[in-house]
Amino acid sequence: MYIEMFNFWYFFWIFIQIGALVGLYFALRKAPPIVQNIVLFSLLALGLILHFLKFFIPPYADYSSGALVITDRGWRDSWFVNICGANIALFPFFFLTKNKYLKDYMFYIGVLTGLIVLLYPQEPIAKGDASKQMAEIWDILRFYYHHWMIMAVPLLMVLLKRHKLSWKRVWCAPVGLLLLMLFIMLNQIFQSELGFIPLRNGNIIPNYKNTSYIWGPLNQDGSYDPIGKFLSYFCPDCFKHLPVAFSGSEYAVGELKYWPWFWLICPVFILVTPLSFGLSMIFDGKQFIKGVKWLFGYKARKK
Repeated sequence: MYIEMFNFWYFFWIFIQIGALVGLYFALRKAPPIVQNIVLFSLLALGLILHFLKFFIPPYADYSSGALVITDRGWRDSWFVNICGANIALFPFFFLTKNKYLKDYMFYIGVLTGLIVLLYPQEPIAKGDASKQMAEIWDILRFYYHHWMIMAVPLLMVLLKRHKLSWKRVWCAPVGLLLLMLFIMLNQIFQSELGFIPLRNGNIIPNYKNTSYIWGPLNQDGSYDPIGKFLSYFCPDCFKHLPVAFSGSEYAVGELKYWPWFWLICPVFILVTPLSFGLSMIFDGKQFIKGVKWLFGYKARKK
């Protein structure tokens, strides 16, 4: 199973995920609400369980010595170190709440990130020939289930009317995503302090996996990641350079250095907000139009 952009396996998994989503919708649309809730929550709970079962499959586990040894990547990635991983941990609990803002966040960020991964499955593509190994195939299956789940469950939650979106709560998508990224950044610092990952190695760029672009859009060699490069266009220049430098430091004031987390604020608001608003128009467009008509009618009455 060799996955690359636009080959057979690339489209195979797209059709499988879309088919599973459509099939589940028709299977649940006439079911009692309690059954719908149980099924949707079970899918989220299974995703959380699978996250920790990664400890038993490569590349998170090593059996070369004849016994199970958790690899460095296993310890690192078990801490929910990217957007999708953190959502896998949070979504089951968000689903159980009655908080409309959290459930709106689930929908907007779940659908957007799920679609991105559906169209650009970076991790399976990066495996290359390794995907021919059975152990790696298990991890690819886990990868696709996890990212399908964080998209499918929030979407079904709205389609089955287990939750009603509101365009007025669109702001919870960028704000929630930035708070999640802040959690990921603090999470990685905490991992480093406990020795699970190295934070720096005498380099201005972090020397470990730069998940979700928390530390900037640059790779370890100083080159731009393609997606990160696109995001950087929306970042103000003031968040791209060192504001100060201690005497004796090898780095100078003004040297290229994206401020951790802060550099993402503008890109997230500029890109995520309109995308989330567009999604809200599919399900809550009538309410938005009604609100606009009321606003203009109110102004006319004032005159």
